[in-house]
Amino acid sequence: MKIGLSIGSAYYDGADWEDMVEVVRAADRIGVDFAWTAEAWGMETIAPLAYLAPLTQQIRLGTGIMQISARTPAMAAMTALTMARLTNDRFCLGLGVSGPQVVEGLHGESFDKPLARMREYISVVRKAISGERVTGIGPHYVLPRPGGEGKALRLSMPPKPDIPIYLATLGPKMLELTGEVANGWLGTSFMTNAAGQVIPHLRAGAQRSGRSLDDLDLQINATLEVGDDVDALIAKYRPVAAFTLGAMGSAKTNFYNAAYSRAGWADMAHKVQSLWVAGDKPGAIAAVDDEFVLAAMFIGTDEMVADRIRATAAVGITTLRVAPVGRGAKAQIDNLERTVSAIQSATT
Repeated sequence: MKIGLSIGSAYYDGADWEDMVEVVRAADRIGVDFAWTAEAWGMETIAPLAYLAPLTQQIRLGTGIMQISARTPAMAAMTALTMARLTNDRFCLGLGVSGPQVVEGLHGESFDKPLARMREYISVVRKAISGERVTGIGPHYVLPRPGGEGKALRLSMPPKPDIPIYLATLGPKMLELTGEVANGWLGTSFMTNAAGQVIPHLRAGAQRSGRSLDDLDLQINATLEVGDDVDALIAKYRPVAAFTLGAMGSAKTNFYNAAYSRAGWADMAHKVQSLWVAGDKPGAIAAVDDEFVLAAMFIGTDEMVADRIRATAAVGITTLRVAPVGRGAKAQIDNLERTVSAIQSATT
């Protein structure tokens, strides 16, 4: 099983950037396969990777994710080609639609029909990085713009059609699109015992384009921490679970909450979200079931975590993405080394 490292978070402010750089450099030395940067309303996703490119040698650097509402597809393609050049072809283009709070609130763009928008976006990006003329027939991306002086252009950089494109998707139709058009999946809110709510959709999409799941790199977030005091670990991560269920989206649209609901936790997910939206954060945290935390996170004793890793690999997940744990670079690097050892031991 491969290992990825999540750099910062969707709202990362860069306060510990120097420590993060040391952690990524250590990850490169010890054989971590990927480093992914996120963006929402904090640091954007490309500049950190460009900074890290000359400081690393082997680790693949990816956007996890680049918001399609924040950049035209042509700009995303230009950025991908630029980063492929700067990283000696270690760049992966991760894309996502984000959510209406960010798209409409921060960028002033419509969130309407995200599935169709993503399909069109990828079509234009593929054309551009393949050296074709950049055209789009819409309705979301019409290129060149009708009635003006624009013309269908080719990008001047050498084509690199093999730049891997990953999609961060959650809903059934978006998962099918991922299987159909992407090289990999950046999954979140994944529960191994509810893989049947996810994997068949990815498989159906892959089959639609004449491929199999073996042609995709399936990655999931893995909040991973080993410890003998399981109750303490549950208490530590219960607020994280409550935030995901209650705050990662609006009261109307929370894709993470919906994914966990499809996984069998609908009643609890609704209760937590209702309490959080009403301003009762302590109540929302208390409403998160212990069993949910254990099912959503890779936490517990060595044996518990190893069992979860093996079960996750068994359902087809190929890469676990972990985040640094601990205060300061040294503690985070030490923890990352233990995490890498645990994953490798469980899957070899």
